[in-house]
Amino acid sequence: MTPKQANWILVSVSMGWGMSYIFMKLVIDTIPALTIVALRFGIAFIIMVLIFRKKVFQTDARTLKYSLILGFLLWGIFITLMYGIKHTTASTAGFLISTTVILVPILQAFIIRKLPSRKISLGVVFVAIGLTLLTIGEDFTLAFGSVLCLIAAFLYAVHIIVTNHFAREVNTLQLGIYQLGFAAFFAAVGTFILEVPVLPHTMIHWIAILGLTFICSAYGFVMQSIAQKYTTPESTGFLFSLEPIFAAIFAFIFLQENMGLRGYLGALIILLGVFTATVTFRKRADIRMLKVKSGIMK
Repeated sequence: MTPKQANWILVSVSMGWGMSYIFMKLVIDTIPALTIVALRFGIAFIIMVLIFRKKVFQTDARTLKYSLILGFLLWGIFITLMYGIKHTTASTAGFLISTTVILVPILQAFIIRKLPSRKISLGVVFVAIGLTLLTIGEDFTLAFGSVLCLIAAFLYAVHIIVTNHFAREVNTLQLGIYQLGFAAFFAAVGTFILEVPVLPHTMIHWIAILGLTFICSAYGFVMQSIAQKYTTPESTGFLFSLEPIFAAIFAFIFLQENMGLRGYLGALIILLGVFTATVTFRKRADIRMLKVKSGIMK
């Protein structure tokens, strides 16, 4: 897989996750948050194990350890996100989660102790401006739900960076599948301790849960793990900043939501930031892959 192909896969993942806010909003008022997380990841894990059973069962302790770490992060991301969505709007939650795009290069800079390049910094500035236009309105306040969404964004940024590291050391398919299982396990334990489990009881609720299962979990997180092996965490973060734009498009189509002129301007600026940054990332990733093939990097 080339870095370009990996980036396109991540774009499709971002598109799938853009639909997740609609699905979550449809069920959050009738099904407890931990139960939703347990169902979406649990069903996704079972399905992926059945499909790839010959490749999944032959694993090792390191893969399971890394998957447990990623699964715990997924659990933290979606518990805080589900409760955040319950206390704010789906569109606001989507845009706040997209602050991940700013957090990833900042955290990465601390890790490698090196400032981002000029083009990366410029991309961060563009995306920050776009997100500000999308999220800060006359009635916007940093409410409880918003704080939870920002915590989810931080955990999401950590998940991207950690996934990028783990994906270069173990089987990415197994890593992507087992993290779903561990996330489901943590959520299931919490469900029986803190909630009264409730299964979906209407067709629309089942559609929402299965959408979260197949599109957002089974495809999204498994393909993220595979694709991140061939690209950079900064590039991943920027491509995932397309998520609120897809969310806004789907909300307009299915929920007749309108962001207004200011919102659409912010979306365009985000696209500009993504383009500015990913051109640099693609070249850097190509150089890295050439070094790997020539034996310079191991």
